[in-house]
Amino acid sequence: MKRHSLLCLAVGIALPFQAIAEDTGPSPDFKPASEPKSVSPDSQVEIDQFDKPGDSYVFQFWTFDKDHKHAHLLNPGEKGSMTEYGASFRFSRDSKWLVRMQKVAAGESTLFLYKRDGATYVPATPNPFGDMAWDFFFTQPEAQDVARDNLSRETILVRGLADNYAWMGEHWPDSRYIVVGLSSGESGTAVIGPWHCVYDTQTGTFSIPPDIATFNQAKMPWK
Repeated sequence: MKRHSLLCLAVGIALPFQAIAEDTGPSPDFKPASEPKSVSPDSQVEIDQFDKPGDSYVFQFWTFDKDHKHAHLLNPGEKGSMTEYGASFRFSRDSKWLVRMQKVAAGESTLFLYKRDGATYVPATPNPFGDMAWDFFFTQPEAQDVARDNLSRETILVRGLADNYAWMGEHWPDSRYIVVGLSSGESGTAVIGPWHCVYDTQTGTFSIPPDIATFNQAKMPWK
């Protein structure tokens, strides 16, 4: 336990759950989930998933250093459908960035982006990464007639983060860009996508490069 935590306990100051859990990991009622562990390319950080059975499962995602110490909770404060499913994780090739691919309902998913901070990862954006991608979509001409409340939002990380999207013919700077795919088409909702955009981790902005614009235009019969 960290020194400041010991001092607080010594003088009888109540600590929030996370202040203690950051050192010890999940509470005993959380058990290792069946989802596989994820390890950063530099082998310095491991992500373990834990769940608590009940009326519905509750998942927590924890990082540990290579010695399985310095526990850190990736999803504190999340509730409801956001915690009912396990997640998948992808790292950038230089281990500086982590994307969490999170199912939130049948046919719906979102993304979270984290940046490296020592032996763990911390949120890289103020809002869920997937929400930000959709907000960008709604600034584009093709979204002019799309109702925000009539979508079953499927938000994916396009394959290629680990090799800087070389398979797409890109020659981008190492681990700088992230390609996000958006779509919606569940029964009773507007059908859109697949639609792609690119996030620049250096500037914190989304864009649509010419080759991505060509891809989007080829899929535009959905509009």
